Amino acid sequence: MVGALVPLEGGHYESPGVKDFRFFCEATAPSATNPGNVAGCTFGIDWMNKPFWQAIIGAALVIVLWFIASRNLKLVPSKGQFFWEYVYNFIRNGVARDILGPEYRRYLPYLLGLFSFLLVNNWFGETFVFMLPTFSNIGYAWALAIMSWVIYIGAGIHKHGFGHYMKMQLIPEGVPVYLYPVIIPLEFLSNFITRPLTLGLRLFANMFAGHLVVMVFVIGGAYLLTLPHNAFYNVSGAVSLIFSFAILFLELFIGFLQAYIFTVLTAQYIHSSLAEAH
Repeated sequence: MVGALVPLEGGHYESPGVKDFRFFCEATAPSATNPGNVAGCTFGIDWMNKPFWQAIIGAALVIVLWFIASRNLKLVPSKGQFFWEYVYNFIRNGVARDILGPEYRRYLPYLLGLFSFLLVNNWFGETFVFMLPTFSNIGYAWALAIMSWVIYIGAGIHKHGFGHYMKMQLIPEGVPVYLYPVIIPLEFLSNFITRPLTLGLRLFANMFAGHLVVMVFVIGGAYLLTLPHNAFYNVSGAVSLIFSFAILFLELFIGFLQAYIFTVLTAQYIHSSLAEAH
C-alpha cells in the first residue's frame, strides 16, 4: 500500500515483508530486523539465529526471575513479592486450579513456566535490541505446541493406560458401532492433529502479523517523514509514527493475550485427557 502511494526513486524505500523475519548465515541486504552485512546465524549454523538466541535468553530470564522471586519470602510481602505472588496466583487459581481441578498441582509448574516463557518471548517484539517476537518464526511456535501435545497425551496415558485412553479419545460414549469408521478418523484428526497445529498456528499468526504492522507504520512513517519537498508525505509520516506507538502498546496486550490463550488451551487439553468421559 505504501509502495503504491510513494514513488520509490532510487530504490530508497522497501516495504517490510516476510524477508525481515528470515535469518541466513550469509550477509544479507539491510532490513528492519537484520542490518546489512550482518550474518544471520552463529558459527555458520543456520538454526543458531536470532530467534534461537532469543528463546535461550527468554528461558534463562524465566528461570532467573522465578528463582529470585521465590527467595526470601516474607509473611508480610514486599511490593516485589506481592507482584510475583499475583502472577503466580493468576496462573495457579485462574488457569490450573479452575480448569484441572484437584489434579492441578502436578501440572502447575509447566503451565506457569509456559505462560512466563511465552510472555517474555512475545514481548521481545516490543523490546529494544530484540525488536522481534520469537514466535513470529513458526518453527518455534509449533515446537512449543508439540511440547504441550506431548504433555497432555502423556497425562492421559499415565492416568488411563494407553488402550483405554485411545478408546476414550477416539470413540465418544453412545456412538453406535456402525459409525466407528467415520467417527474414529475424525476424532483422531481433532484430538491428535488439529489441536497442536491450530495451537501453534494461532500463536505464530498473531505474532507475525502484529509485528509486521508495527514495522509498516514505523519504517513507512520514517521514510515519509524524511522525504524532501513534500509536506503532505511529511505530515503523513509523522501521523504514522505517532500511530505506531498505539500499535506498539496494542501488541504488548496481544502478546499477553496470546500467552494466556496458549496456556489456557494447554490446560483444557490436559483436562480433556484426564477426564473420565469424553
